Amino acid sequence: MRIFKTKWVHRWATKEGLMDATFRTAVDEMLQGLVGADLGGYVFKKRVALPGRGKSGSARTLLAFKQGHHVFFVYGFAKSARANISQTELKALRRLAEELLSYGDTRIDKALLAKELIEVATNDE
Repeated sequence: MRIFKTKWVHRWATKEGLMDATFRTAVDEMLQGLVGADLGGYVFKKRVALPGRGKSGSARTLLAFKQGHHVFFVYGFAKSARANISQTELKALRRLAEELLSYGDTRIDKALLAKELIEVATNDE
């Protein structure tokens, strides 16, 4: 299973100091059943620790996740910046999740080449 971030999430994560290991840990936890919240339409909310703040001063990530498919981190925000997303945003994220989860390898490769998706590194070297 490959893990991806949208271009927007990549910029946000870089600004927040989140390393790829944080995203891998979040996916590993989800595979173990530690899901933050199932928002429907294969969109999940998962809390991640911000550097130096732990999970109590954490951020929320929203990801497109379906067992046996690739994982796509599609949005993120610091818990201190906003409480949640709106219903309108959730509907848009559900449509995006459906689209991304339908991607085959060719479409993913094109998105990577266009830098619309960034693959989460398998290590942070």
